[in-house]
Amino acid sequence: MSTNSAHDQRDIDPVTGTATTGHVWDGIRELNTPLPRWWLWVFYATIVWSIGYWLVYPAWPLIASATNGMFGWNSREAVVSDLDALRAQRGPMVGKLAAASLPEILADPQLLAFARAQGRPAFAENCAPCHGIGAGGAKGYPNLNDDDWIWGGKIEDIAETIRHGVRSADAKSRQGPVMPAFGRDGLLKSADINNVVEYVRSLAGLSVDPKADLAAGKKVYADNCVTCHGADGKGNRDVGAPNLTDAVWLFGNDKAAMVDGIWNGRGGIMPAWGGRLDDPTIKALAVYVYTLGGGAK
Repeated sequence: MSTNSAHDQRDIDPVTGTATTGHVWDGIRELNTPLPRWWLWVFYATIVWSIGYWLVYPAWPLIASATNGMFGWNSREAVVSDLDALRAQRGPMVGKLAAASLPEILADPQLLAFARAQGRPAFAENCAPCHGIGAGGAKGYPNLNDDDWIWGGKIEDIAETIRHGVRSADAKSRQGPVMPAFGRDGLLKSADINNVVEYVRSLAGLSVDPKADLAAGKKVYADNCVTCHGADGKGNRDVGAPNLTDAVWLFGNDKAAMVDGIWNGRGGIMPAWGGRLDDPTIKALAVYVYTLGGGAK
């Protein structure tokens, strides 16, 4: 009798004929609709499947390792196996790449194509974070597509820069002098810096303040800048001194950027990849960068 009374007292939704849970919010009543039986069986099956997965595959962490699973298989071994198969497939061409000189690689169409194919992903993985995925560079990072090179654009120069870096810890790194902080260290006064900036802008064909004292700027340049950049401002790739007469400026050619460079100094650093990448990969990178369009003959 009590059971039937409880059944009769259930709150039934008049629209759907389904009992409610008794929860009401903002006039909305929650229906007590049971889950479909097929959905419950699928849910139970996933639980059983997960237990089997824990047993068959590596899953449980231990103190210093993990369970190996009944099959003894793991995804890392699969990746290693695939990489070994890829190395075996590429082995003969990689061997040719390692044995050939850079000019020989450029002269062999098949080897050149292989080097470019190898160099492209190596560039994306190691060089793109600074130089951009298309090698277009960014402020403070050179554009590798043009023909303006700080340390030389011949393929041998490019390979040397990649292998040993710039101002890195490598013993053979390109160690050109950094540009002094002329203003911050009190080597030049603000007026001197302003005058030399205007003089350099005149060398590059940029707009110049009509009131600037170019004669004074030329003297400041001769006393402080000629050693690295040369009397004509063409730069010196042996010490990594940029050409100041062209339209390519690593940090921008607006006056504020030029004043900042002289005031605070410049001195880029590039890591040496010789200790991280093998010789064929470095050759492939050099070839890839060289063939982007800006390599010097």
